Amino acid sequence: MSRNTSFLPLAAVGLDPAAPAPLYRQLYGQLREAILERRLAPGVRLPSTRALAAELGVSRNTVVAAFEQLAAEGYLAGRTGSGTTVAGELPEDGLRLREQHRRREAPVAPPALSRRGAALSAIALEPVPDARRPAAFRVGLPALDAFPLPLWARLNARQWRRGGADLLGYGEPAGYRPLREAIASYLGAARGVRCDAGQVILVAGSMQAIDLAARLLLDPGDEVWMEDPGFLAARAVFIGAGARLVPVPVNAEGLDVRAGLAAAGQARLAYVSPSHQFPLGVTMSLPRRLALLEWAARTGAWVLEDDYDSEYRYAGRPLAALQGLDHARRVIYVGTFSEVLFPALRLGYMVVPRELADRFVTARALADRHSPLIEQAVLADFMAEGHFARHIRRMRLRYRENLAVLLEAVGSLPEGALEIASEPAGMHLVGWLPAGADDEEVCRRLAAAGVEALPLSRYALSPLPRGGLVLGYAGASPREIRQGVRRMKAVLERR
Repeated sequence: MSRNTSFLPLAAVGLDPAAPAPLYRQLYGQLREAILERRLAPGVRLPSTRALAAELGVSRNTVVAAFEQLAAEGYLAGRTGSGTTVAGELPEDGLRLREQHRRREAPVAPPALSRRGAALSAIALEPVPDARRPAAFRVGLPALDAFPLPLWARLNARQWRRGGADLLGYGEPAGYRPLREAIASYLGAARGVRCDAGQVILVAGSMQAIDLAARLLLDPGDEVWMEDPGFLAARAVFIGAGARLVPVPVNAEGLDVRAGLAAAGQARLAYVSPSHQFPLGVTMSLPRRLALLEWAARTGAWVLEDDYDSEYRYAGRPLAALQGLDHARRVIYVGTFSEVLFPALRLGYMVVPRELADRFVTARALADRHSPLIEQAVLADFMAEGHFARHIRRMRLRYRENLAVLLEAVGSLPEGALEIASEPAGMHLVGWLPAGADDEEVCRRLAAAGVEALPLSRYALSPLPRGGLVLGYAGASPREIRQGVRRMKAVLERR
């Protein structure tokens, strides 16, 4: 066969000489089914009748008769010099279009979802960014143009040369051991996390870590403290687990533990982002951290610590991770490479108490076995050889510059139009709108002007005293930031 000839699933073609139907009719039926199921796609070239007959061990006349029947019914097309191909438009396509036209005005019943499914699907998550539009002010987007792609490509090629075949089979559900060791070493030095490689589990981003924790630690109806405002996707996971969300306000010291105790002192889990609260950007104070850990130890609750961008702090040193202060082993620590490297890598990690490691590894295996091994191996080299630390240092300098550019540009806005209240850390900040402003409406007007700025109210479970905008600045260039603020200025002045 030529290289343009289709691969027929010959193992699935079963011709039975003892069957009542003739062989050509059996072949016709099986080829027709493959075409209708798109296993043979429109336009695909079929083998010659002589070649197919030899493959199937039947006479050429049998194949010719089947092909002729399929061609007569419109499933195959023959062109001089091009052989036989699957028809571009099948007879069923016309019937299906006519049926759709006939029914297009008919009422459509809503999908039959569970109560949890309906609540889950009603959550409006952040839109998928349009790569063709400027990067100001997308949230959670790193500076992709600054990622060392040539270096990554060399490490990738070296892994394949070194022994790529070993990376083609199944790996450990907990993840590639050298990478887990590198992460444990990094977390101990940079974040004060107390763990070894046996407690580190590789996941497909922080969302899978949160999902695994919800599956293993929550029963339907359990109460969960949720930072308010807080991370939308985490909220969706807990709703999907059947939990009852308890909104706990966030102020300048982070999660208000006293408010959580008053609302639901026997909650099963608290979800927090203490190093750089999302989306408000505040850091949880040490007294609040200790109070949260005391509550968890006393009641047997769990604390899920999302440490999504703690690498980026531009003044002073960050407090150590909450997990490092936990002596009762009630903290599940979650981190991700999506925002410090690139989102498409789809790698994150969780650090669990040693007593729960086997349970979480089993759950990870049942979810999707393990993350791709080649990416894990390349990332292990990237970290072990010091490239990760150097990249973080470079990005810290760049993001600090971007933050300064944004703050300077915002100064040109009308007085009181946007009040910035955020710590010098992370990859985004919050701009508060004047009292009474509808941040959803402002968001829509900014979008029409080519500016992506998500409304703060979208992240809140309870009404906020003021509307605001969440402005990501890491993935944009200084020019894009200034241009975005100029467009924002025009919209806010019209308002």
